Amino acid sequence: MSSLSTRLDHPTAPLVGLAVAVLAVSTSAILVTWSEAPSLVKAFYRVLFTTLLLAPFAFSRHAGDFARIRRRDVLVAVASGVALALHFATWFESLNWTTVAASVTLVQAQPLFVAVGAWALLDERVTGRTVVGILVAVAGMVVMSVGDLLSGVAVAAPRPLYGNALAVVGAVTAAGYVLAGRSLRQRIALLPYVTVVYSVCALVLLVLTVAEGHALLGYPLREWLLFLGMAVGPGLFGHTVINWALAHLESSVVSVSLLGEPVGSTLLALVLLGQVPTLATVVGGAVVLGGIYVTAGSRNEPSPPERSPSTEVSGES
Repeated sequence: MSSLSTRLDHPTAPLVGLAVAVLAVSTSAILVTWSEAPSLVKAFYRVLFTTLLLAPFAFSRHAGDFARIRRRDVLVAVASGVALALHFATWFESLNWTTVAASVTLVQAQPLFVAVGAWALLDERVTGRTVVGILVAVAGMVVMSVGDLLSGVAVAAPRPLYGNALAVVGAVTAAGYVLAGRSLRQRIALLPYVTVVYSVCALVLLVLTVAEGHALLGYPLREWLLFLGMAVGPGLFGHTVINWALAHLESSVVSVSLLGEPVGSTLLALVLLGQVPTLATVVGGAVVLGGIYVTAGSRNEPSPPERSPSTEVSGES
């Protein structure tokens, strides 16, 4: 155990872990697209299996932290879990209607909405750089969506504008999850926090799945392996490792690194799904990522009185 701790404390370990995490989250859209189950079912089992894998470690190492969670914090955690459930539901569904490249790029835009939400709800200062970044990203979204419609991308994406809109909603709800959990992450350890939030998220997705009349059982082995793969890959090796790396690296480094997810997902979709991105997607996506980079950089400047790096950049996908 001490040898493992020594290796994890090595200066290069967080960078290696971050690289592995970005690769892991890049597989999320591919696994979701490969699965033929309803979107809500995929989302439910992704979150459920992630929770079941994390819960034993959370309760064995942080039992006291659960007991110290206040009632007010529980209500905030519930709000965070509901927002996360809506994020998964809308983003998974978006992949049925638009390309992986467009969907992943747009859903990764959650830092833009975090900045807007922090200004509107938390009275945080918005810098000129933040405004420029948001405007640039929005311009890229317009180029991507309108350009795909004009270029006839419907062969690969049956309803690209609808799918893109769902991905943007996924980014907005991911921002809601981040904003709701910011104060909690300053008071509650990571594993207890995600266990509570993921449990609420799974429950909400279960209710939505049953309400839509989707079957919870009866899927072939291939589907169960894909559900598990979503939990182990993007869930554990992706976002869990990202949160660990945030304790050792500057949040600006992690923010920029996460922009590699749309690139990685696009390349994997090209190789594994045969989805060739259109010129509009490539150009618009590059503009969106540029806007996110500018916004994320402004959010990580030391000017604001408080910041919580682990919740500013660790969006879910």
